[in-house]
Amino acid sequence: MEAAEEELERRSKFLSSLIQKKKAVDQKEQNERLNVRVRAADMPVDLQNHAFSCARDILDSMPKGKTDSKRLALALKKEFDSTYGPAWHCIVGTSFGSYVTHSLGGFLYFSIDKVYILLFKTAVEPLSR
Repeated sequence: MEAAEEELERRSKFLSSLIQKKKAVDQKEQNERLNVRVRAADMPVDLQNHAFSCARDILDSMPKGKTDSKRLALALKKEFDSTYGPAWHCIVGTSFGSYVTHSLGGFLYFSIDKVYILLFKTAVEPLSR
């Protein structure tokens, strides 16, 4: 009976690795389709995908060659504030430096086309009186 359990465990691990590889390939294909390149991330994949699709939609709605960085940053911030709670911040541009502190699981730095986007969440502390 022990050999059967070991075989079942081995097959389970093999199937899990196949599923993970398939998800990674799917994620890479989606990023290539959206022309996205992740530079650094500490964020769940579903939130990353939400940011990528929102950024792509906003950029596609702008006139060709006329990227409005402020509009893109504001739209992403508002989308993430309303969907995932307050204290999201967004920096958009083609040349900027930053050093930020973020909440665990709330950091994404990526490029889409030739625009770089830093999206991060900070902790919300109640005001003490």
